[in-house]
Amino acid sequence: MAIDDVRTQPRDAESTQKAIAILKQQFGEKVQTGEAFREQHAHSTTYLPAQLPDGVFFAENAEDVKQAVKVCAEYKVPVIPFGTGSSLEGQVNAPEGGISIDVSRMDQVLEVNAEDLDCRVEPGVTREQLNDYLRDTGLFFPIDPGANASIGGMASTRASGTNAVRYGTMKDVVLSVTAVTADGEEITTAGRARKSSAGYDLTRLFVGAEGTLGIITSVTLRLAGIPEKIAGGVCSFETLEEACNAVIMTIQMGIPVARIELLDAMQVKACNAYSNLSFAETPLLLVEFHGTEDSVAMQSEMFGEIARECGGKDFTWTANAEERNRLWKARHSAYWAGRALAPELGSLSTDVCVPISRLAECVNETQKDIEKESFLAPIVGHAGDGNFHVLLLFNDKSPEEIARVEDFTTRLAERALAMGGTCTGEHGVGQGKKRLVAVEMGGSIGVMRAIKKALDPDNIFNPGKVFD
Repeated sequence: MAIDDVRTQPRDAESTQKAIAILKQQFGEKVQTGEAFREQHAHSTTYLPAQLPDGVFFAENAEDVKQAVKVCAEYKVPVIPFGTGSSLEGQVNAPEGGISIDVSRMDQVLEVNAEDLDCRVEPGVTREQLNDYLRDTGLFFPIDPGANASIGGMASTRASGTNAVRYGTMKDVVLSVTAVTADGEEITTAGRARKSSAGYDLTRLFVGAEGTLGIITSVTLRLAGIPEKIAGGVCSFETLEEACNAVIMTIQMGIPVARIELLDAMQVKACNAYSNLSFAETPLLLVEFHGTEDSVAMQSEMFGEIARECGGKDFTWTANAEERNRLWKARHSAYWAGRALAPELGSLSTDVCVPISRLAECVNETQKDIEKESFLAPIVGHAGDGNFHVLLLFNDKSPEEIARVEDFTTRLAERALAMGGTCTGEHGVGQGKKRLVAVEMGGSIGVMRAIKKALDPDNIFNPGKVFD
């Protein structure tokens, strides 16, 4: 989207200051208006310009959120939920000013029901914090987007990550949420049962809404048992197409791979330099299997045969936890490794997702587009579910360069849509993909607007995001 489209358009300044004064009177130092706090809460890992809120409110419990929303609703002041600030499409920006409600202090694990494989947490709990808490229960939270994001933020953006091919995404593991709506009341969308046919699926409505319908105050999550055996490995290929074909065949053969990640040659080069690795600088698949000792060995053997058939070089694998962790740490550092290729440049990380049968075609055409434009743009992907990312490195001070990058991302999205895919597999919409999601959703945008109008008639919840 054009940079001019996201200039700040503040609402009534007098009303905003009245709301801030009331909140300060009620909550004291939980309300901050200093520029440093405001800048921190407009940070976004994107080239889109930061748009600062007028104030930041550090909520410590659901009652804090309810009271803050009531004040903001009375004065029609925007409220922007904030977890850890790791979103990629400008979700935490404040294009109309307002109050950033920071839920990072709401970081309690409220209950763990080990027998039912579920738990309930406050929105500020991070995924790493939750898995540390669960370590002694034999359970773990499987959604792994790379960043140590907050659970509330992950639910709001419908996050996924490296484990999605086996364990699903946030829409699959969120059983219920509690959320504060525009009238300042807290609602619960469902119980803990694994299935229900009672009424509308309100849980799915809030998962992926990016804070535009309310502020999540707790999340009930489905958990998974820690596997008896975990093994992983790597396999290099001459071309991206060969690597993608190996992924497609693996999925179509029904091999229950837990993770299968794709890195192009440029990304492998970046990871080698950044994480002190020594892989051949050709396309690479990084895989992991979960299960029993026998099942993991069988899955690994089957994948090795597929990889060789598709032109892969020797598949090397390990069950050593330290070695596996080193590989996955390098994978999770792929963004920073890519940035390190040209630290003087700005960046835009964008993603699409296509049906698995079209993955090789989409990646191949995208790489040709990158070469035609002479972009420095490594590719990495959660290939097992057809989702891949392109990190574009460019001069973000140049309007001409920004325009070229935006044209590229538009072509990428259109390519994915033409193949039956989506313009965003896991980054969400925020500000950066509003126009693209309107193309993807078509007339359904009208239904989304009607829902937004019904639940948030004064448009106070994260305005300027998802759609206009």
